Amino acid sequence: MPLREIAGPAGRLEVLLEESAVADAPLRAAVVVAHPHPQYGGTMHTKVVYQMTKALGRIGCAVLRFNFRGVGLSEGTYADGTGELDDFRAALDFMHQRYPSARLWTGGFSFGAWIALTIGASDSRVSTLIGLAPPLARYDFEAVRVSAKPKFFIQGAFDGLCPLKEMQLFYARAEEPKELVVIEGADHLFDGKTTEVGEAVEDLLGDWSE
Repeated sequence: MPLREIAGPAGRLEVLLEESAVADAPLRAAVVVAHPHPQYGGTMHTKVVYQMTKALGRIGCAVLRFNFRGVGLSEGTYADGTGELDDFRAALDFMHQRYPSARLWTGGFSFGAWIALTIGASDSRVSTLIGLAPPLARYDFEAVRVSAKPKFFIQGAFDGLCPLKEMQLFYARAEEPKELVVIEGADHLFDGKTTEVGEAVEDLLGDWSE
């Protein structure tokens, strides 16, 4: 039976675990992916999260996506980011226990990017950070900026929530190693461009092994 839930700090967390789509190959990494803001309709089924998950699976990763507390079948209620950080830690602990010898990567979209990058930057087990449309002006990304861990960003050229200029300024000041892909014509939700998001994830991380 597919995994549907794990224990979280506020109760059950609804999850989907997808194993690597690359048969008979070593596992590239175990990845935890976080969805956009729960109070604005974000769920683990958000199209960008889905495309990101599938792309990571295609390059040989095992990927856990989950609903934050109070979303879908996950227990608890929205906790202003603090509780959601704890939810992500629980998901990361689960993946580390399930794949103890695998590299750990963290990734997320929008609000989920803040959660995933923040935890990933501070957790010594995590080797690679992936941020899609991080809302740089709304949350503190300083720990991410100064992190020496590899950082991969995907940004829409017409993102109104995180303007491209803002991302470019942040990126210029961020520590190496880092890479940025800008998707032309894309807004914050990558409306009509979600397939390109998946392709960008594959292009950025297809040969990555840290």
